[in-house]
Amino acid sequence: MTTKELMYLDDALSHAQFLATQFQDAASRLQDSTLRTQAQHLAERHRRMYQSFYNLV
Repeated sequence: MTTKELMYLDDALSHAQFLATQFQDAASRLQDSTLRTQAQHLAERHRRMYQSFYNLV
């Protein structure tokens, strides 16, 4: 991989990790169970995305 491609992957990893953390934080504060479940689903989706990007490196 080129240096530029590695920089893009680093950015993608950072964004996926940030979003997973934000959605999990939101889920912990939401009282509506439907919204909480959706936020947890999105957090998990971003954790899987992070893992997929990480496996590319």
